[in-house]
Order: sequence, then C-alpha cells, then structure tokens
Amino acid sequence: MWENIIHKDQQLLIYLNNLGTEFLDPVFMYITHQINWWPFFLVLIFLLLKKISLKQFGLLVLVLALFFLFTDQMTNVVKYAVARLRPVNEPLVEPYLRVLTKRGSFSFFSGHASNSSGAILIIFLILRKYYKYAWLIFFFPLLFAYTRIYLALHYPLDILCGYIFGLSSGFLFYYIFKYFNNKYRLTDKQQENAFE
Repeated sequence: MWENIIHKDQQLLIYLNNLGTEFLDPVFMYITHQINWWPFFLVLIFLLLKKISLKQFGLLVLVLALFFLFTDQMTNVVKYAVARLRPVNEPLVEPYLRVLTKRGSFSFFSGHASNSSGAILIIFLILRKYYKYAWLIFFFPLLFAYTRIYLALHYPLDILCGYIFGLSSGFLFYYIFKYFNNKYRLTDKQQENAFE
C-alpha cells in the first residue's frame, strides 16, 4: 500500500512539474524565495499595526519567532529520519522532470509548506476579527508551496504533510499568543481608544 502511495505521488509530481513552461520558469524561480515576498509581508505588518497594539505586535513577533524555530527543527528531524531524496535527486524520477534547480537536503516534509501555512494561520486568526477578507492571505502559502512542486524540489505528499504539520503547529502557537495576550491583558487599538 505504501509503495503504491509513493508511486502515485511520484507520478503526480511528474505530471504537475511538466505543466511548466519556459515563460513561467523565471516567475516561479523568483517567487520560491521568501525574501521576494517582502511587499506582501509589509502589507501584513501594515494591516496588523492598524488594528493591534504595539505590545500585541511585539508578542506576535516573539510567538512567530518561536513557531519558526519549532517548525524548522521538527522539519529537520523528520527529514533526516525519513531520508527521502528530493525528486531532482531521485534517479528513478529525475529523468522525467524539468529540472531548473537542485538542492542537496532531503524532501519529506516541506519546510516551506509548514512554515508558510502555520505562520499565515496565526496571522489570519488575529486578522479575521478585523477584516472580512482576511482569508485571502492563504493565497501566499498555497502559491509559495506550489513553487516547490513546479521546481521539482518536493513531492505533493511532502507539501500536504508540511501543510498538516504547519497548520497544527500554527493552532498551537496561536493559542500560546492568545494565552499571553489574555494573561497580560493586552488590548487592541479599538479597545485602547475606548479607554481614552
């Protein structure tokens, strides 16, 4: 059964990877790097600072830093325990791929998927109270993680498991944020203005 899942995972990766075109290659090469999403991150910071206090924002930054530390370490533990080769390094798969870049580390599961999905979930759970269309920010982890399939750096199963781990961890760290927010009675800007 497990071998059948792995085989279908490989076939799906080959199919999705080969949908790529030379025209889109530089686009996906660009957006696969987190640093190139800085305009999106600036918008998120702006939206947050419009509604939450500086103390809450500081707490959020601390919680996100701990979240990234946790997910990075857990991802590495699983990657080295499972030791699944990336598609571009797998001799049975690589000949059928459009190879645009190489990475030496292991594949399962995707740190890009876990980090982006979990962090966006934490931010969404804060923003949803203030913005009707806050759910649109999930566009980032979906596209960001898909670049890894497009570039054949991860299998779809790597991405799916990364999402599951990231979202589960995101809920945990959101409740850590909520706990300390309530414990220290940090208020958002609307509540601060009401007290003035």
